[in-house]
Amino acid sequence: MSPDLYARLMMGAGGGDPFDRHLFACAVALALSEPDVPLTTGLGLSSESLAALVGRFFSHAPALLVGLTRTGREGEPLAPEEPDLRALLLEHRSRGRLEEEWLAHIVARRSLGTNHLWQDLGLTGRADLSGLMRRHFLGLAELNHSDMKWKKFFYRELCQREGVVVCKSPNCEICTDAAVCFGAEEGAPLLSQTRHCSTSAPILQDKIM
Repeated sequence: MSPDLYARLMMGAGGGDPFDRHLFACAVALALSEPDVPLTTGLGLSSESLAALVGRFFSHAPALLVGLTRTGREGEPLAPEEPDLRALLLEHRSRGRLEEEWLAHIVARRSLGTNHLWQDLGLTGRADLSGLMRRHFLGLAELNHSDMKWKKFFYRELCQREGVVVCKSPNCEICTDAAVCFGAEEGAPLLSQTRHCSTSAPILQDKIM
């Protein structure tokens, strides 16, 4: 089960900041629960980047890399807006660290999901995502001073850069759809709902620790 895999990832020896480790463990555990999707595809990372991430944060879990082979399609975006979203994040990176490069790829890829972004990142709640943004992409966090839902905010920023008007009202205060863009992002963490990982996940769990 993905929650158990998350726990094993967090309990093992590894480096890096504890909060960053939590962020990556959530994303990895959830991505592994998606059937027939390579971990590189689920996270939007190259094989080399994934290997570097695992080596830094989860050195006790080399099995995460078992079976990964580089393909000609590796790194290709799954949607036209994905490279622009990744660039938007990297433009506002706070610390200039490699972790932010990995997070930009992961957040951009997981933004293509159908759930709240915090859910599709495997996080425990929206507060985790806000913490991620404040820590690693502070410029964007400050631009989102009205606390718009993050996925809505990202796409609004991209549209504004292209000169595309996406809002039917001149300001949020008088918009009848304000609840769609703001307000609580309720729901259960997807890791707590996952009952079966992909076929490789049980093998990985056996090898970790």
